[in-house]
Formats: sequence, structure tokens, C-alpha cells
Amino acid sequence: MNVRDAILADVPAIHALIIELAVYERAPNEVINTISSLEKDLFVHKSCFAQVSEHEGAIVGFALYFFGYSTWKGRTLYLEDIYVKEAFRKLGIGQALFNTVIEIAKREKVRRMDWQVLEWNTPAIAFYKKNKALLDEEWINGRIYF
Repeated sequence: MNVRDAILADVPAIHALIIELAVYERAPNEVINTISSLEKDLFVHKSCFAQVSEHEGAIVGFALYFFGYSTWKGRTLYLEDIYVKEAFRKLGIGQALFNTVIEIAKREKVRRMDWQVLEWNTPAIAFYKKNKALLDEEWINGRIYF
């Protein structure tokens, strides 16, 4: 198992994992992002970044993140998604991806790392609790689609 920065050739595999994640999260019809858009966002605009995990040359997991800003704290890192193919869970791949993103956050000197987890996703909640994360039930998410 190897965790590394994503490269352009990884984008189709990352996109396929995004589709798998949407199915897992019971929202398979919500993905409108395309391989082309993901390529541009990762490697042209650099509006987001990705780490991938390989097993025997195949990408089996990814973490996608971007940098933001808090008026109270300063620079932040937002972990948009972390996902590992079902057959490769419980092998430490998710932990390796999570640890890599934490190291990136520390290296970049961000003040806070944020993410969301669905309330029914008990394996993910247990994973984050194991990592001593604060799971905040006070804030309500807001969103507008365009």
C-alpha cells in the first residue's frame, strides 16, 4: 500500500471512486462532476488537491481536500472526501490517507481541519472518534446550488 499525491493519469480512477462513494452515501444521481472538470480543478485551477492510495498498482482509495479561511482562526484545510474501496477497508488505508492529510495540514500551517460525516455512517463516525476528532452537533449546514 502506498499513499501519494494524485497525478493527472489518476483522475479517471478518482472519478470512479467518487461515483462509488455517491452510491455508498445513497446519492448515486447527485454526482455531476466530470473527469474533465476534475482534471481542471486538480491540475489547472488547483482549487483542490488529492492523495491516492495504491495497492498492487491500482488506486483503491483517495482523499480530496482544499484550503479555506476562517475569520476566527485563519487558514484552514477542508477534507471534502475520503474513501476506500469496500474490499480494502480495515487494512489501514483510510488511516494512512487521513494521516497524510493531517501532515499536509500541519506542513501548510493551517489552524484547523474540517470535514463532514453523515449521521448514519457509523463506521466513519467511529473512525473519526478513534482519531480523537471533535464531532460538532451544534452547527447546521447551509447550502445553495447553482
